[in-house]
Amino acid sequence: MLEQLQGVNIYLIGMMGSGKTTIGQLLAKQLGYRFVDTDDLITKATHQSISDIFATEGEEAFREIESQVLSQLCAYQKFVIATGGGIILKKMNWSYLRHGIIIWLNVPIEELYNRLKEDTTRPLLQHPNPLKQLQTLLEQRNLLYAQADLEIRVNSGDYPEQVTAKILEKVPSILKSKSNINLEAFN
Repeated sequence: MLEQLQGVNIYLIGMMGSGKTTIGQLLAKQLGYRFVDTDDLITKATHQSISDIFATEGEEAFREIESQVLSQLCAYQKFVIATGGGIILKKMNWSYLRHGIIIWLNVPIEELYNRLKEDTTRPLLQHPNPLKQLQTLLEQRNLLYAQADLEIRVNSGDYPEQVTAKILEKVPSILKSKSNINLEAFN
């Protein structure tokens, strides 16, 4: 599979709390790739937490920084990249994501809520009804997430290692379909 990948980056998308960072680290290790989390890069580059950026500059400013980070990352190879949950909202970001393989970690809303209910660092969940807010966000984003090359359904009892194994099992089928599309363009 590594030969088929040819160093192409893997972008993990999905809602906050879907496990992109944890699974991304495991996947990178399995593939011999480097791992990066866009949110971590943003906090290092701006010397501010994501919450602080949202509070002082707003979500739109955060999304601009996020796009800049993503545009720079797509110039590299052999990376597994955990993206912010809303990275798919900007149409321009899709042109960057399409430089690699896009994998959607699709986690049931109840599981997301269980993972996030004690987390006070998520600006978009600072809401009187965080579960309803999660549902609203997911409804707004589902069709965008569904544009991924591969959807991995994550069940509440799945361990990160199991999810990583599912990804590794299914990626070769994506590589075949992508190479067929490329060949058809030349015919």
